[in-house]
Amino acid sequence: MSSAEKHIIIGTAGHIDHGKSSLVEALTGTHPDRLEEEKRRGITIDLGFAFLLEDGVQFGFVDVPGHERFVANMLAGAAGIDLVLLVIAADESIKPQTREHFDICRLLGIQRGLVALTKSDLVDRDTLELARLEIEDYLQGSFLENAPVLPVSTKSGTGLPELKQALVAQARQLPGKDSQRDFRLPIDRAFSIKGFGTVVTGTLLDGCVSPTDEVELFPAGTRLRVRGVQSGGRTTERAVAGQRTAINLAGVDHHALKRGMTLAALGRYRVTRRVDVKLQLLLSARKLKNRAEVHFHSSSFETMAEVALFGQSELGGGGETFAQLKLKQSVLLLPGDRFIIRQSSPLITIGGGTILDPIPRRPRANETPREVFLAAVQRGDKAEILARLVERSLFGLPQKEISARTGWTDAEIAETIRGQATAARVRVVAADSPILYPAAAFDELLKKIAQRVELFHKQNPLQPGIAREDLRVSLTRRLRPEIFRAALDQLAAQKKIELLGELVKRAGAQISLLPDEAKAKEQIEAAFASAGLAVPSAKEVLGQLSIEAGRSEKLLQLLLRDKALVRVSPELIFHHQALAQLRTKLASYKQAKGERISVPVFKELTGISRKYAIPLLEYLDRERVTRRQGDERVIL
Repeated sequence: MSSAEKHIIIGTAGHIDHGKSSLVEALTGTHPDRLEEEKRRGITIDLGFAFLLEDGVQFGFVDVPGHERFVANMLAGAAGIDLVLLVIAADESIKPQTREHFDICRLLGIQRGLVALTKSDLVDRDTLELARLEIEDYLQGSFLENAPVLPVSTKSGTGLPELKQALVAQARQLPGKDSQRDFRLPIDRAFSIKGFGTVVTGTLLDGCVSPTDEVELFPAGTRLRVRGVQSGGRTTERAVAGQRTAINLAGVDHHALKRGMTLAALGRYRVTRRVDVKLQLLLSARKLKNRAEVHFHSSSFETMAEVALFGQSELGGGGETFAQLKLKQSVLLLPGDRFIIRQSSPLITIGGGTILDPIPRRPRANETPREVFLAAVQRGDKAEILARLVERSLFGLPQKEISARTGWTDAEIAETIRGQATAARVRVVAADSPILYPAAAFDELLKKIAQRVELFHKQNPLQPGIAREDLRVSLTRRLRPEIFRAALDQLAAQKKIELLGELVKRAGAQISLLPDEAKAKEQIEAAFASAGLAVPSAKEVLGQLSIEAGRSEKLLQLLLRDKALVRVSPELIFHHQALAQLRTKLASYKQAKGERISVPVFKELTGISRKYAIPLLEYLDRERVTRRQGDERVIL
C-alpha cells in the first residue's frame, strides 16, 4: 500500500432496503453482507465492510444496518467515519431510519458527505426530481445542505462513475489523519481464522500499529502482542489512523474479546465509568429528566447510563447542557470522542454529544465550577485545560497521567507545560518523574514550611532542627514527598533554611543556652567524663541537676548529637574520650599479646564488671573494632 494514499472511511446511512449494500457492492465489487442470515433475508444485520481505491484515495466503506432493530450495530460502525453516504431510494424518498441515521451522523459531528439517490431506474423523471427537491429541503441547515444529490442505479450502473468522482472530490477536501498520536482502535468484531488465530477489526482512530507492537486491551488492561496487520484487505507492515484495520493478536482467545473493547498504546490510558460531557437533544426528543436512564453508545461500546444534568431538573428537545453520565460498565474514552444516547421506550435516538472529561472527580468546596473547565476543553485551550487539571488535583498531577485525562501526546504535553500561559500557574517538580502542582499552592507551601520551622525553633530552643518527616506530616494531609523535597530544596537555595541530614533548621539558627542551661550541660558532660567506663545511668546524672527534667533531657540529647557523649546501649552512655582510650588500650593489647581476647581478660584489662563489659564489646563489634568468634573476640 502506497504511503501517498489518502485513507477515508465512508459510512453508508439510510432506511432498510434502500440499496446500501447493493450500492457498496457496485462501487467496490465486494458485497458487505457477511452473515448467512443477512444474505438469506436481504438485509444488513451487522456491520459490513468493503474497500475501493480510486485516484489515490483508499476508501473503506462501513455498510451499516438500516433496520430499526439494528441501529445499535449502525452506531458500532460509526466511529471514525469521515464521509457519510446518505442512501435514499428514489421510489420511497425519506423514511424513518433515514431520519434517525442522519440525526446520528449530525450528533457524531460528521462534517462532509453526499446523497446517493438509488433505484433511480424505477421511477420517471418527474418523480426523481420530486425526490431530489424533498431531499434538498430536508437537508437545509445541515452539514449536507449543499452536498451533491446523485441519482444512481446499481442494476444499470448509471451514475456510478459520477458518484466515484464526487467521493474523490469530497475526500480531497478532508484533512489527513494524524498517525503521530497514540494508537487507539475500538473493536467492532472479534473472530478466529484457522492458521492465524484471533483477529479483531475496527477503525483505527489514532496513531498507527505494526506487527510485533505491544498493545493494551481495555477495559481489562491486558498486555497483548500484535502478530499481523491488514488494511484494505491486504497485509501491511503499518496501518495508520483513518484506516479500517484487522489485527491478528497473540496470547488471547477470540472468545475473550467482544465489541466495545478497545486496543490502545501501552500505559497511556485508564478506563472510566463516569464522564463529563456536552449533551445535545434532538429537536424531536421529548424532555429528558435529571437522573434519567438511557442507552449510551460511543464507537463500538454500548451500555446503560444515568444522566446527571448540570444545574437543571430537565432538558427540552433541541436543548444542550453540560452533564455527567454514570455508566454501568467501564470503557476507555477520551476528550473529543462523540457519543449517542437512545431512550428505552420507544427505542429511538434522542441526543448525543462530546466527551469532555473522561475521568472527572467529585468537586470540592470553593473550587472553580466544573463548567469553567469543561468550557476550556470545548475551546481546545490546552494551557487553560492543563492549569485547571492541576488546580483540581489536590495532591499534584503526575505528568504520566495527563494523557489519560486529555488524550494528548507526550510532545503536546511537554509543549503545553513549557507554554508561557501556564508558567505562572503550574509548577513542575521531580524532574525524573515530573509532577505538576499549582504554583499558588506551592508558594503557600513554601510559606508554611518557613513558618513551621520558625515555630519549632521558638518552642524547642535546645533542638538543632525539626525532623524532615515530622515537618512534612505537620503541613498538609497526604503531601507528596516529591513536592515536599522540591519545596525544601527551593527554600535552601534561597538561604531561608538549612538541611542537616534528616533535620531542617532556619538558616543561621544557633542553639542559645541560658546560663543555668550552660552550667547544667557542663555538669552532665563532666559526670560521664569522670566516670571513665564505669558510667552512671543517665537518670542518676540528670537527677542531680538544678533545672527541670524536660530541659535537662534536651541538654543530654544535645551532647549526644554533638557526639560528646555516645549511647552504647539503651541504658549506657559513655564519654567519647573514654571510648577513644578504650580503642587505644585494645590496640596496645593486640600488639603485646595477640589479636584474641576473652570476656574475662577484657574485664581485667578495663577494670569493669560484666554489666559494662558485654554492652561495650557488642558496641565494639558494631563499630568493627572487634569481631566475635565463639566465646572470644578478634581485635581487628
